[in-house]
Amino acid sequence: MSTSTEAGVAPWDETDEIEAEEIAAESVSLFEGDEGGLEYAERLALVTLLKQRFISARTHPRDWAVLVEQERTLRSRLNDLFLELHVDREREVAWKRQATPETGGRFPTLLHDVPWSREETLVLVHLRDRLRAGTGTGEARVFVDRDDLLDHIAGFRPAHATDEAADERRARNAVLAIAKAGLLIPTATEDRYEISEAVEPLMPLELLTELLEALRRANGSEPAGIEADDELFDVEEEQ
Repeated sequence: MSTSTEAGVAPWDETDEIEAEEIAAESVSLFEGDEGGLEYAERLALVTLLKQRFISARTHPRDWAVLVEQERTLRSRLNDLFLELHVDREREVAWKRQATPETGGRFPTLLHDVPWSREETLVLVHLRDRLRAGTGTGEARVFVDRDDLLDHIAGFRPAHATDEAADERRARNAVLAIAKAGLLIPTATEDRYEISEAVEPLMPLELLTELLEALRRANGSEPAGIEADDELFDVEEEQ
């Protein structure tokens, strides 16, 4: 499975946002020649949806509130760009995906497909497992330590692997990448994270299937710790 990010977009500068708010307060038009039909807050939410893998009530409360009120409008804008908007109201998470023509083929895209690495996918599967176990026992928030994630990745290291230092480096980079994506939320305790509820809806069935097959090929057998049972694959394919 691959995720999508937009290339060539500059980081958002909070000082720019403050200036834009001042402009918005003085005029309906945000800049000279502006013929846009969205209000300022709606434009911000649309930009966030395009730049981020997902938005949620927890990580982007302002944009989530706008999306709840203006879901149809934002969905329409994304559709104009051949993108689909997916919203999980129960978990309060929204994300975009490339639309697929009904007749087959592909639409033009503004997005680059960026596949998760082997180590990143192992982290995601472990996070999903921990999240489901925690919420299943009534935990409102589920936490995980970095060392736990590193140990989990190490458990899938092929028996013939010889460069342990490189393996550890990839594992640490995978944890950092997942945290940067917003799926691991930092806490006051160093190297301890809260697991974002966005993990589960962002992991469709085909990603888990591909992981299992890849690990089988790499290890030459069924990898310990992942089982092809109904519990693991109890996910809608494209949400």
